[in-house]
Amino acid sequence: MKQPHALIIEDNTKNAQILKLLLTEQGISSTQVTNPRNLDATLATLGQVDVVLLDLEMPGLNGYQVFEYLKADPRFQNVPIVACTVHLSEMHTVFQQGFHGFIGKPLDPDKFPDQLARILNGQPVWETA
Repeated sequence: MKQPHALIIEDNTKNAQILKLLLTEQGISSTQVTNPRNLDATLATLGQVDVVLLDLEMPGLNGYQVFEYLKADPRFQNVPIVACTVHLSEMHTVFQQGFHGFIGKPLDPDKFPDQLARILNGQPVWETA
């Protein structure tokens, strides 16, 4: 079976590194985009993506704008896009916009493996911690 691959879109380098580490511990490779304005260049060279972990608050393009951009790309029609944010009050808005899930920051390293497994199995995850 091919190793799953995650796309991390997160402007905070430390948070992106934490996500990468948590994914690596679960045997999942990842690509990081720390500036959403560089997304086109990354997507041009990116292969299969099995999950997108998307921050909401970023300079230039916010997570909602990036979400709409990705959903317009046929390659992401069946890829779960999960909001990962400290803004827990955004959960309802994220749900209304059509995201596949929501994981509140700070991420819980004990819960993350189960959350990720459920997401990769097609189950929505809506958790604040």
